[in-house]
Amino acid sequence: MLCIEELNQFYGESHTLWDLNMLIPRGKCTCLMGRNGVGKTTLLLCIMGLLPVRSGKILFEGENLIKIAAEQRAKLGIAYVPQGRQIFPLLTVRENLEIGLNTGRNKKNKVPETVFELFPVLLEMMGRRGGDLSGGQQQQLAIARALVLEPTLLILDEPTEGIQPNIVSEIGDIIIKLNKQEGLTVLLVEQKLKFARRVADNFSLLDRGRTVATGPISDLDEKLINRYLKV
Repeated sequence: MLCIEELNQFYGESHTLWDLNMLIPRGKCTCLMGRNGVGKTTLLLCIMGLLPVRSGKILFEGENLIKIAAEQRAKLGIAYVPQGRQIFPLLTVRENLEIGLNTGRNKKNKVPETVFELFPVLLEMMGRRGGDLSGGQQQQLAIARALVLEPTLLILDEPTEGIQPNIVSEIGDIIIKLNKQEGLTVLLVEQKLKFARRVADNFSLLDRGRTVATGPISDLDEKLINRYLKV
């Protein structure tokens, strides 16, 4: 579904992604992993058009995203939940969700009921401001807002960061349901090994802006963990 070929990205004169190649198969959950600062979030921002690339291709359903404006990528079926959630704290839960109604592939008049089936707590809090929610509730709101777009590819940047354990478990359940039951393709950046092993089918390891290992999540062994993940 998503194929990245020979991607190079620079911050000024600093070369951050080096001839990066990656394949995100349709209907699978792929976990992008690596130590802090290796280029994981940079790659996601490139996919979403929020950072320029120097060379290479980002092919989504065979179409090169590099030629497409960032604001048009949601209409292709790509939804992004950034690190730190970035909800609108002064808007209500309802307003946060409704922002996505006219930006996805299919314009809607109301938030799909499936969103509240996944996140029933949000239905109870529609009138509350986003900034008044707990961290876990804000993360659920951020994912729900992305799902309003009815995407075919969901990109999540560290969705468990700073979240209490019971909500981490719930988020894992939701990712598994979306992926396994609904067939939604997921690209996930995650540092928690236990969580990654639970939800992901495949992994891709980055080191210093390069892809150094890929494969089924079952192939993520202690040798790779010690070399590329442990601090």
